[in-house]
Amino acid sequence: MKTVLVTGGAGEIGSAICRKFAENGFDVIITYNSNAEKAEKVLSTLHHGNHSVFQAPTIDPQKVAALKQFVLEKYGKLDVLVNNAGITTPVKHEDLDALSDEWIDKIMQTNFRGGFAMVRAFKDLLSKSEEESALVVNISSIAGIYGIGSNVAYCASKAAVDSMTRSLARALAPKIRVVSVSPGFVEGEYTKSFDPAFLKNQMDNTPLERFANGNDVANAVFAVATQLTFSTGNIITVDGGRLLK
Repeated sequence: MKTVLVTGGAGEIGSAICRKFAENGFDVIITYNSNAEKAEKVLSTLHHGNHSVFQAPTIDPQKVAALKQFVLEKYGKLDVLVNNAGITTPVKHEDLDALSDEWIDKIMQTNFRGGFAMVRAFKDLLSKSEEESALVVNISSIAGIYGIGSNVAYCASKAAVDSMTRSLARALAPKIRVVSVSPGFVEGEYTKSFDPAFLKNQMDNTPLERFANGNDVANAVFAVATQLTFSTGNIITVDGGRLLK
């Protein structure tokens, strides 16, 4: 049985990724930071596999080490690591004083350092995969490409994720592939809190005239794992053509 570990697996995108892999025969390991109830709810929707939930903030080295030991003892190896955990907060780009040092550090630690820490921790278990190449998928954002997003630090963190993808793809080949899946605006429950004018602007600038949803991102991640098996170091956008505008 193939195994996939999804950080931030209880969120809109993470839960869709978990379901997609479980439906296709993977054992799924869901990790979460603080919302155990939400993670357990996602677990309850996964069937036909040896699935697990584990509380492990990616910026906590002891928790990550405990997670690695858990995966080693229960599964013995890892085939796919999806670095999906991420945070942000809305701050207008021109309001430099509103983006605090504390938020800059939190965003960079979770979105970049946390992903790197997971790859560093699970490199050996990924190398035990029986697949031709194990896989790391970093969930990025087109904010890292064109510099428009929830705040300046978020954009910078996703650009760092894409740079990390390229660097690690080179460093870990041929045994481990590394790919970024880079969504545009993804619709979810949190969408209700956005300014309608912002949502209209996003829609007006999306040639396919709809927002992505969690399943769109999950389909891209699964395709990278099962179909695009000769791809590494790539940034694969899931944005409805947003970058064309």
